[in-house]
Amino acid sequence: MTTVRLCIFQTDYYYEYTECDSVGSRWRVAIPHILGTCSALPTPTRGTDCSFSCAVGEFLEMSAQQCTPCAAGSYSLGSGVRFDQWDTIPAGFTSLATYMDPGPSGEESQACNSSSWTPQGVYLESSRDECTVSLVYAVHLEQQGSVSFSYQYPDNNIFFEFYVQNEQCQEMAQTDDQKWIKLTTNGEWDTHTVNLKSGTNILYWRTTGILVGGKMVKPVLLRNIQIEGVAYTSECFPCRPGWFSSSPGSSSCQPCPRNTSSNKGAASCTSCPDTQYSHEGWSQCKERPPCSEKDYFQIHTACDSEGKTQVMYRWVEPRICEENVTGAVALPPTGEREACPPCNPGYYNTNDSTCFPCPPGTHSDGTSVCEECPAGTEPVLGYEYKWWNVLPSNMKTSCFNVGNSKCDDMNGWEVAGDHIRSGAGGSDNDYLILNLHVPGFKLPTSLAGMTGTEFGRITFVFETMCSADCELYFMMVKSTTVVESWEGSKERQSYTHIMTRNASVSYTWAFQRTNQAQDVMTLHTHILHKHTYIHIDVVILYSVSVTNVQDGVASACRACALLSQSSQRSGSCIPCPAGFYIDRDTNRCQECPPNTYLSGHHTYGEDACLPCGPGSKSNKEHSRCYSDCSFSHTEHNRTLTFDLSSLSPVASLTIGPSFTSKGTKYLHVFNVSLCGHQGKMAAVCTDNVTDLANKDMGSDSTQFVNSVDSFICQSTIIPADGRGFRMALASQSISLADTFLGATVDSDLDGINARPELFSDNSKGIPDINFFYSACPAGTCDGCTFHFLWESGSACPHCTQDDYHQIEGACKGGVQVTLSVWNEPKLCTKGMSLPAKSSAPCEAIALWLKVGVGGGAFLAVLLVSLTFYFWKKNKRLEYKYSRLVMSANKECELPVADSCALAEGEEPEDDVVYSHKPSLLGKLRAIANKREGDSSESVQLKSSQSERWVWG
Repeated sequence: MTTVRLCIFQTDYYYEYTECDSVGSRWRVAIPHILGTCSALPTPTRGTDCSFSCAVGEFLEMSAQQCTPCAAGSYSLGSGVRFDQWDTIPAGFTSLATYMDPGPSGEESQACNSSSWTPQGVYLESSRDECTVSLVYAVHLEQQGSVSFSYQYPDNNIFFEFYVQNEQCQEMAQTDDQKWIKLTTNGEWDTHTVNLKSGTNILYWRTTGILVGGKMVKPVLLRNIQIEGVAYTSECFPCRPGWFSSSPGSSSCQPCPRNTSSNKGAASCTSCPDTQYSHEGWSQCKERPPCSEKDYFQIHTACDSEGKTQVMYRWVEPRICEENVTGAVALPPTGEREACPPCNPGYYNTNDSTCFPCPPGTHSDGTSVCEECPAGTEPVLGYEYKWWNVLPSNMKTSCFNVGNSKCDDMNGWEVAGDHIRSGAGGSDNDYLILNLHVPGFKLPTSLAGMTGTEFGRITFVFETMCSADCELYFMMVKSTTVVESWEGSKERQSYTHIMTRNASVSYTWAFQRTNQAQDVMTLHTHILHKHTYIHIDVVILYSVSVTNVQDGVASACRACALLSQSSQRSGSCIPCPAGFYIDRDTNRCQECPPNTYLSGHHTYGEDACLPCGPGSKSNKEHSRCYSDCSFSHTEHNRTLTFDLSSLSPVASLTIGPSFTSKGTKYLHVFNVSLCGHQGKMAAVCTDNVTDLANKDMGSDSTQFVNSVDSFICQSTIIPADGRGFRMALASQSISLADTFLGATVDSDLDGINARPELFSDNSKGIPDINFFYSACPAGTCDGCTFHFLWESGSACPHCTQDDYHQIEGACKGGVQVTLSVWNEPKLCTKGMSLPAKSSAPCEAIALWLKVGVGGGAFLAVLLVSLTFYFWKKNKRLEYKYSRLVMSANKECELPVADSCALAEGEEPEDDVVYSHKPSLLGKLRAIANKREGDSSESVQLKSSQSERWVWG
């Protein structure tokens, strides 16, 4: 049962204004703190007009509806609101974690439920994972206003955007510069301001991490959100702990000085006891620990007139330790004088042992006086620092803290004779900064005509010793990005970075003892119980050298090319044309031999012209080797010629999708420029979000990091459908191949193995062509090798006469057709074309067959003719013989028979028969006998019983 009571005290309710009507008026109404528990509330009264506002330092006292100054210990912006205390997320703010990739069944993933913006006392920290997390705040403006906020955004592996919606959830029109937040350098705060329209504005700060490399991203830090344009504020904001405002009507609070503290809403700060300390803006004091060796450091004084230096010891400032307690270490006494280290190369000692740069045209190794360069040589300009008695004039050291504790007066880096090291002071979340400014680069005269991509290089030798997760960053300030970083302890090593553009640049080394940002000024117990100082973590920089610096000094001289002796200026140095080296004997410019390239930082002697690898040629300037898309290979006395010009346009290859540990979908996109383009690296990968964020920084800075030109480059793509963005996001663009080593059918070249076992067997008899590239001219290869297999019909060898055969057709109509057909499967392209179809006259029957048939027919006719002839001849002879026999019977008597008697019982036999039927051969013989004998013919007669002649 709800109890309703009479509300007569102002603590039971509060006042609010109604919405403004069409004439700009409104009413003041009382609203109970607990709805439904009050009765007899004050009646509504007419409120101030809608254009009413209070000045800074005042608030609208609703009972009297008058502007009233804020009390001491609080502040007001008048027509604005400010949020600068982040012990918790203030009322009105909401942190929403969304995940745009649906699950396998369409449901939304729950992996991001625990992701949110996290309050860290003086700032708000974004999520460190790949979830999309939005900080939302809705505000109603009675007039046009603005929103501004301070932020840190050092890591481009997080996409950070700010946009505004109206009450219909429609996104307001914004430029890319307003929506995509600009990157900052490590440890530095920047401010972003966007104008707002009157009415309801819903503000979104949205971050999305990209964790595709396994490395933790650095979060976005947000603080001091200020919104202008509200008509009034009905209450003042109390100063946060560690801050104060001493007078009424303040528009802001100030941090408590060092060794003082304050609570929330304080009008003044309280000093710490002598045994305790605090830093600026702290809300509590801490006990001073006993002094130890970690609380002091040594420095070297400047060299005196006798060339001596003295080792001095100083307490780490601000000093927090207690010296006069049990177990404390006292500050060591000042050491004895020592001999000063020599000057750095390019400098010389003066009488007072101060090092000065050598005059132009001279050089020194740092231990001797400056000398003129001999004839035929020129000074090698640059910076070379290997002795650290004093900090060079073009270097600065400082300290930045993510919690804005103003560590500028602490020691960033300290010189220590033969090295420079990170300072002993500073908390474990400070950035200790060392900056080197280079005004620009100037190639030596002998290299001035070169068209290569190297203008200079910076090389430094360093070492890190860490007990925790410290990290060293090497950055170029103009590009607002980290060039390289090293985590944890690293042995002494050298690193080189090549400058490919001639521009002014500031190199920065930033050392952070831990990459987990923490606040040293908050009241959180886990912060106060941390070891605020971890002095064992240190980075040592032994030497730094920069080549071809515009205003550098010379440590040595190098040979240069000379004018001809006939010239009036004989003996003067001149630049060699692109692709020319300096002949050792004559000091004249000579062009490099064909298919060699000139080393970017060496031109003296023909050995500076390095031969291109197999299957490659040099461009006109001899600055780079490349493939002109032609390739030849001889095998089994047959030369295979390949024309790969069809593969010269830039090709893209997409690998994926892949997924991070929380399921974020991403793709790897590779752009490949295989050959051609006269050696120009035509493959381009662009970081589109970084382009938008840095558009206002000028073309030079964006070109440092946002666009990569290479033979092969890689980008990481977050698809638009995977994150809910309006476009796909491209980041982490890197070059995989900026040097062409050569093309060969062998599987090894310059220590790189093509590993044929990764690809399918080639059983067609055509060898694979292996293109070898490198991407680490400075020796910074990480051991990764990328393998690509490109199968294309355009990569087949040129066709020759061995690749086709001929087929002869039948003879039709006296014509025979001959066709040429490719051997199957066809494994060639271009080159020799198939011969055209040919035809030739022909006969249906072959000549030999004709001759054979004709000869056989002739012999047959001859044989028939002879047979007929001899048959006729034989008939004629028979006829003559019979006539002869008949003639003989008429003219003479027959001879007497041996016996005319017949045996008893015999019948007379009067049949006359031939003993054999005459054959053709017999007839021929008979004719022959007749011709040889006496022209008589004999016929053998045979009787069935006895031989006898029978006539009749």
